[in-house]
Parts: sequence; structure tokens; C-alpha cells
Amino acid sequence: MYGNNAFNVYKNNSVNYASKEQLLLMLVDGAVKFSKIAREGLIEKDIRKSHENLIKAQNIFTELMISLDQNAGEWAKQMYRVYEFIKTRLFEINLKKDVNMLDELMPVIEDVRNTWHEAHEISKKSR
Repeated sequence: MYGNNAFNVYKNNSVNYASKEQLLLMLVDGAVKFSKIAREGLIEKDIRKSHENLIKAQNIFTELMISLDQNAGEWAKQMYRVYEFIKTRLFEINLKKDVNMLDELMPVIEDVRNTWHEAHEISKKSR
């Protein structure tokens, strides 16, 4: 019981004290994680598991869209379109319960995550 509570305190503190960049990385990591759990749910025909995790992934991309600085130039507009595409596809996957559609989308979601992790590493080196 104590260990579980200590872990929750640690998780809350890691979010509360994370930098903006660290929060972004947590979000994109979460999108990959929830998409993979949703895939498991689709394979297992567990509607609740797939639905809840697809919604979590959609919510992450909604948050990424909202937090994107639209005044940051053309790259921000392109990222917005990528996020919007992913979010729309996740919605369609949730409606159709189609694991093949999710398999096609997973590399895109993972590319977004990898891009942000690479950008974070580059920014750390230039400081």
C-alpha cells in the first residue's frame, strides 16, 4: 500500500515540476502508449479497453493542437495538420474498431514522438 502511494506522489510531482518540454515529451510518449494499449484491446475484442485508450490518445492530440503556437511559422501549421490528421484517424478507428487502420497510423504517431524527442536532444546540446 505504501509503495503504491509513494509512486503516485512521485508521478504527481514529476508532472507538477516538469518543464514545458518534459510535459510535451510525456504527452507524446503517452499517445504511443495509449495507442498500443488500444491496439491490444482491438485484438482482444475488448471494446472498453480499446475505446478508453483511443479516447486518451485523441485527447493528447487535442491538447497538442491547443498548445501549439500558431504564430511560430509554417512548421507550426504543418504540425497542427499532422495532429489533426492523427486525431481524425483515431476517431475513425474508434468507430470502426479496425486494428489494421491503427497499424497504419502507429508509425505516424511514433514519428511524432521521435521527432519531439530528437528536437529535445538537439536543444539540450545547444544550451
